[in-house]
Amino acid sequence: MKAKSIKGKSPEEIRLALEQNMADGFKPTLAVVFLSIKQDRDTICGILDKNGIDIFGATTAGEFIDGEVEEGSTAIMLMEIDRSSYKLLFEDTGTRNTRDVAEGIGKAGLSIFPDPAYIVCGSGVSADGELIIRGIEDGSDSAVTIVGGMAADDFTMTGTYVFTNNKSSDNGIIAIIINKDRYILQQLATCGWQAVGTVRTITKSEGCWVYTIDDEPALDTIVRYMGISSINREKRTDIILNIGSNFPMQLQTTDGSIVMRTAMLGNWNDHSFMCAGNVPEGSKVRFTIPPDFEVIDAVVSACTEVKETRLPEADAMILFSCKARHIALGPLIGKEIQGLKDVWNVPMVGYFAYGEFGRAQKGQQEFHNITCSWVALKEK
Repeated sequence: MKAKSIKGKSPEEIRLALEQNMADGFKPTLAVVFLSIKQDRDTICGILDKNGIDIFGATTAGEFIDGEVEEGSTAIMLMEIDRSSYKLLFEDTGTRNTRDVAEGIGKAGLSIFPDPAYIVCGSGVSADGELIIRGIEDGSDSAVTIVGGMAADDFTMTGTYVFTNNKSSDNGIIAIIINKDRYILQQLATCGWQAVGTVRTITKSEGCWVYTIDDEPALDTIVRYMGISSINREKRTDIILNIGSNFPMQLQTTDGSIVMRTAMLGNWNDHSFMCAGNVPEGSKVRFTIPPDFEVIDAVVSACTEVKETRLPEADAMILFSCKARHIALGPLIGKEIQGLKDVWNVPMVGYFAYGEFGRAQKGQQEFHNITCSWVALKEK
């Protein structure tokens, strides 16, 4: 597989970059497109479609290409890959159950390839990404590789999108199903936030919304516990800025795995908050504090270990990093992204997401928050 990365702030820049990269005979069949909602999505897709390129796309809260962090731009990975070794699926969920739709994608993968892997993005500001990962497992197997993230919208919390050739949805799922008989995929999801304090119980919740913790109003509990007094109740994004990015909850799943949940939105009428992922009633949680910056070295070291033990060479890398992680680490997030790029030093594309799919070093495949999840690909 041959891959090249291009970027631009306008359709014209993308058109020129595409032409320049195809001038040497490079003929991409698939484009992984991550772009800001400020970009002209339809025109950019039209340029790629005109050149016969399949599109796997999601909107973002910041983009990165190779080691560079961008905002308000378009980042594209162009891949020259045999069409018989992958299948692109797009589903507008609409009023259907998300898990059922995802299950259909899982079943489709098994019907196409004996050993499929799934690179997936979902859209919807209040969508529950866990339903996507569990649905794909329902339709395929819990051991399959699932990696990806939820689309974002430049932190406006107004509407996120997944898209492909001539199709787009603010409540949908897009997946690249890859034949693992032809391609090696290695992936890892890493967080680094540390739990503090006592174990608490989610005493009332519904889906992504948490209403009470230890029978106390959820929003009041977390604000009081973290000593935050400066939240602007009129600003939609102030919850994630002050709580979600710095003090996410560590949630223990029924199988003993640990996943992170960040507070995304708050409702001051009933003092509840919405997480970027399901929080089952009765769950045990602990609040966390931001890690020191050694976590960046830990993320890069874990990636380096994968290279040294499992995948000496790669053709391309795709990265999904949580927007809350970006907020918490600030400019140092660039060090993490550049460090990951340097491990294999191959074309890399990624974006800041509203939740990530992947498997940690220890644990099951999960829908994560405030996590860095990546996948490296190599043709056999």
